[in-house]
Amino acid sequence: MSGVAIVGVVGAGTMGHGIAQVAAQAGYTVRLSDTLPGAAAKGFERIRKNLDGAVERGKATAAERDAALGRIAVSEDVAASARDADLVVEAIPEDLDLKRGLFALLDAAAPAGALLATNTSSLSVAAIAAATARPDRVLGMHFFNPVHLMKLVEVVTHPGTAPDATAGAVAVARRLGKEPIVVKDSPGFASSRLGVALGLEAMRMLEDGVASAEDIDRAMTLGYNHPVGPLRLTDMVGLDVRLAIARYLHRTLGDARFAPPALLERLVAEGKLGRKTGQGFFTWPDE
Repeated sequence: MSGVAIVGVVGAGTMGHGIAQVAAQAGYTVRLSDTLPGAAAKGFERIRKNLDGAVERGKATAAERDAALGRIAVSEDVAASARDADLVVEAIPEDLDLKRGLFALLDAAAPAGALLATNTSSLSVAAIAAATARPDRVLGMHFFNPVHLMKLVEVVTHPGTAPDATAGAVAVARRLGKEPIVVKDSPGFASSRLGVALGLEAMRMLEDGVASAEDIDRAMTLGYNHPVGPLRLTDMVGLDVRLAIARYLHRTLGDARFAPPALLERLVAEGKLGRKTGQGFFTWPDE
């Protein structure tokens, strides 16, 4: 899958706009689409804000910012945006049926040789690929938030993924300035399975009164040199997202370690989803 020139990104939210940004900065022509009215335009403005900040900090020139923005086209028509893409990356909510429906649409719209990648953090890539007539061209490209800063990309392969598709995704990730790791299609892959296990245990410790949220996080940042603690990271990812992943891992692996703590269930029910709502395990300022 060498020769990728046009990258489609479906979903312009937290992950999608970040993927579109790094692709544009790497020189790709980008088609950013989202069926929610106004979402793609909002994603583009978030990209502009990120790049403006990079210019202010001396991390990019104004010319580089303008060139990257000029490579991005936004649309509410997913099929049209995929029609000439060499690679399409899906970044929509973590719902298997929703993703399968989208991949069936992308399969019909994208060129026959195009690579279709899902940014899922835990769902079965094989189940998503089965919604298409080209499962050999389907794999996972799991980016991390915030995409423009985080270096890791998990390239997730299911048994039917073609070797050249894997190689192509790895090459794209490297061109984006990322460090790819290749993992097999297993619930939670490598990063989510490890990260969720740590985060859920931190929540249980908070429930048990072992320490405050701040001090539990300090145990990991100062004691283990993690850049951010597990509870603050959960706030950044979204408590609702973490809850959905925990439920999925608990169901598919049958392991009590992934049973969602009552505290997590309660906070999500109360609408305290972390940074995006201003309140989770911590209080966040308005963005």
